[in-house]
Amino acid sequence: MVHRLCNIKKVGDMLVGYARVSTHDQNLDLQRDALTKAGCERIFEDRASGARDDRPGLTAALSHLREGDCFVVWKLDRLGRGLRALIDFVEGLHHRGVDFRTLDGGTQIDTSTAQGKFFFRVMAALAEMERDLIRERTNAGLAAARARGRKGGRKPKLTAQQICHARKLLADPEVTIKEVAASLKVNRATIYRALGLGAAGRKRSTA
Repeated sequence: MVHRLCNIKKVGDMLVGYARVSTHDQNLDLQRDALTKAGCERIFEDRASGARDDRPGLTAALSHLREGDCFVVWKLDRLGRGLRALIDFVEGLHHRGVDFRTLDGGTQIDTSTAQGKFFFRVMAALAEMERDLIRERTNAGLAAARARGRKGGRKPKLTAQQICHARKLLADPEVTIKEVAASLKVNRATIYRALGLGAAGRKRSTA
């Protein structure tokens, strides 16, 4: 069942609908009908992937919204955003005095109600907890790697054995850095960095 209204606060406040499909051969009629039945006076549309930020219909809808209005979508996935981005989006509406509502899906949301506000606070807390857990796992992995003698970041191009071999080769004044680099299948800049060579090394590389 579709409830007709958000808790519209005063005469003049509007329900503004947004509908989206990903491709031009998909039909918007189901979403249009649901938004119209819910009482949306204006409906903005996009035919674009939810991953895109440059959606003219969504931009126009956000520009049209005023304090006291309610932004309505058929389902949450019509916004096509990840959890953290979705929470930030709804919080942005809240700061403008705009409510948010979904009409269908596993969980109907209406931030004009106490239950809807509570639901989004829980979602925000879960998103924050997920971010903290990811950070903790990353830091724990880096700490474990350091304990085993490895550092985070890009894997070195030359092993300690190869660096030692390069030093021995360059002990011969007749051997150039270019030749050493070629033998190790790396470029000269890698040899410079690995051996800590400066201008002197660059002069030798062309000698």
